[in-house]
Amino acid sequence: MTDSAHDGAPDRSPVLSLRGVSKNFGAVSALADIDLDVHAGEVVALVGDNGAGKSTLVKILAGVHQPSAGEIAFHGKPVTLANPSAALKLGIATVFQDLALCENLDVVANIFLGREINPFQLDEVSMEIRAWTLLNELSARIPSVREPVASLSGGQRQTVAIARSLLLEPTVILLDEPTAALGVAQTAEVLDLIERVRERGLGVVMISHNMEDVRAVADRVVVLRLGRNNGVFSADASNQELVGAITGASDNSVSRRASRRARREETGIQHP
Repeated sequence: MTDSAHDGAPDRSPVLSLRGVSKNFGAVSALADIDLDVHAGEVVALVGDNGAGKSTLVKILAGVHQPSAGEIAFHGKPVTLANPSAALKLGIATVFQDLALCENLDVVANIFLGREINPFQLDEVSMEIRAWTLLNELSARIPSVREPVASLSGGQRQTVAIARSLLLEPTVILLDEPTAALGVAQTAEVLDLIERVRERGLGVVMISHNMEDVRAVADRVVVLRLGRNNGVFSADASNQELVGAITGASDNSVSRRASRRARREETGIQHP
C-alpha cells in the first residue's frame, strides 16, 4: 500500500477505461484504436462531427456492439460487455437520445418499467416513494410522479429518463445528446441535472454538439474525428482549438507548417 493510501488520499484511477478499442462493420472501420478514461465524479464530453464514431463508442460501452479489438476495464479489471444487461449489471447505465419512454404511462411507471417492485402484485406505494426520492435528490421540477409522461416538457422527460437510469445505482452514466432539441430553459434544467449526477460521484460521458453546453458542465472534452482520438482538452479550451480538432483544421495547420519548414530547409531559405 502506498503512502498516499495511508494518508487517505482519493484514488484517481479511472473507474472506466478503454485502450485501443476498435470497431469494424465488415470492411468499414467505425472506430480505430480509441483510448478513453472516465473518473468518478467527472463529466467527460464526447464531441465530433457526424460520423466521427461517438454513437458507436457509446453503444460499445452500453453493450449494444462488441468491439473488434482493444480492452475495456472497469475499476481496473478487464471486462466484457456482452449485452446491455451485462453493462447495466456492471454499473454502466445509458440514456439514449430517443429516451425510450412510454407516453401513456405516468412517471412512476416509466421509472420502474421492467423493474417493478413485486410485479405480480405491484407495490405502488414503495415505487412512488422511491420515485419521489430519486427526483428530489436530482432537484427535479416535476409536479407529480403520477403525471403522464405525455404531458411533460422535453427537459422533464429527460429528467425521468435519467432518474430511471439511476434506479439500479450505476457507477457510470452515458448520455446521448441530452439537450438536443430543447429550449433554453429546458436545457438549463438538464445541465443542472447533470451537475447533480456528478455530485452523486458518478462518472458521466455526454455526447453533445453544443459547445456552450459542453463548457457549462464538462470537466474534460474528448474529440473524435473519423473514428479516431483527435485530442483531449479542458472545458475552457478555446473554440478555435475545439473546432480545429473536430474539423481537422488544426491537423492541416500543423501539416502545412511542417511542409513549409521542410521546403525552407531544402532550399536553404531562412525565415524568422
